[in-house]
Amino acid sequence: MPTLPPLAESLQLHDTAAGDVVPVSSRANTASLYVCGITPYDATHLGHANTYVQFDLLVRYWLASGLDVRYVQNVTDIDDPLLERAEATDVDWRELAENQTELFREDMTALGVIPPQHYLGAVEMIPAVVEDVERLVELGIAYPVEVNDDDAATGPDFYFDIAAAESRTDWRLGSIGNYDRTAMEELFPERGGDPARPGKRDALDPLLWRARRSGEPYWDGASLGEGRPGWHIECSVIARRHLPAPFTVQGGGSDLRFPHHEFSAAHATAADGVALAEHYAHTGMVGLDGEKMSKSKGNLVLVSTLRAQGVDPRVIRTLLLSNHWQSDWSFTAADLQAAQQRFARWQQALQNAPEAGDETQAGDETETPDQLQYALTSALALNLNAPAALDQLDMWAVGHVAQGTSASRVRDVVLALLGIDLK
Repeated sequence: MPTLPPLAESLQLHDTAAGDVVPVSSRANTASLYVCGITPYDATHLGHANTYVQFDLLVRYWLASGLDVRYVQNVTDIDDPLLERAEATDVDWRELAENQTELFREDMTALGVIPPQHYLGAVEMIPAVVEDVERLVELGIAYPVEVNDDDAATGPDFYFDIAAAESRTDWRLGSIGNYDRTAMEELFPERGGDPARPGKRDALDPLLWRARRSGEPYWDGASLGEGRPGWHIECSVIARRHLPAPFTVQGGGSDLRFPHHEFSAAHATAADGVALAEHYAHTGMVGLDGEKMSKSKGNLVLVSTLRAQGVDPRVIRTLLLSNHWQSDWSFTAADLQAAQQRFARWQQALQNAPEAGDETQAGDETETPDQLQYALTSALALNLNAPAALDQLDMWAVGHVAQGTSASRVRDVVLALLGIDLK
């Protein structure tokens, strides 16, 4: 990432928990981010890419502000959807997870996404998960539920006790995802929950540790017995061990507001009494030709497929950033064509821009911010408004902004702040 003259941070961001756009400030010149990663049972589609490209803008904004950025991401390399896909395709689940994770990372590299400092799988964090679930049991915030399945090994499943957590911490159900109880009850079974499970104290209590079942992978759970982690606990465990408490922003798609982010925050707070994050931000969903894009419908637009068809990844990134990070939107072939034309206009304008050393204002541009940098930074500071930033770049391309800025400086500013390489 090119080094720019730093501008003071003045970020405002829509916080799901607050339900409004709020100021976001660093502490001790450090900002921290956790973005929930993929469950690697299918290749990266545009919905995935949209989330990680949009949060890449946040990383770039912070870096351009001169902050030390700590960024962590997980990969859920053990979960029911992964096991189901592996069985359906007759592929070992570990091989499937490894191959899809590698493809995801290739796609992210192609799209210019700055990688996190820590990229951790759920499997490698299982000893820490066991430690935290045992802690919750000890505190009386987790409880066993006997397994009556014929194929279950000895030992119960363990669930998080919502009521106990609310009585002993500052966390309240709905405080993170900002949904009421009725909405959460509707979403819970749609998003991996098991509200009808016999023996649970509350229908919304989430699974922490699943006892070993016949034919499923399992690990030593110490006092919990053999089994594997529930979904939400992995992110709270990873974040607690690699980021400050609380960290600055928890990010992910809007489908993670509940139950995933709600309970990841609850687990962490219940274990040590400290909030997980200061702010929660959620990207919009991406559809195809007006329909929701989903694996079940088979209407995924894969980044790897677009790349194989010869679409420039920089054009894909331009397409994604043409939409505000909070917005739901639908991919069309016309949108992709428009992004290609837009990117081509920028490249053409860059060819006509003066080079450093010409008779322009370029003499001091390596030491002081220029008009284009101010324009892009201002757009991003106001709720990461990427479409407004791209509009500023359009204005530069027709000579309305920073007309004298050298081509090399334009390339640096656009790459640093927007992640688009105009070379």
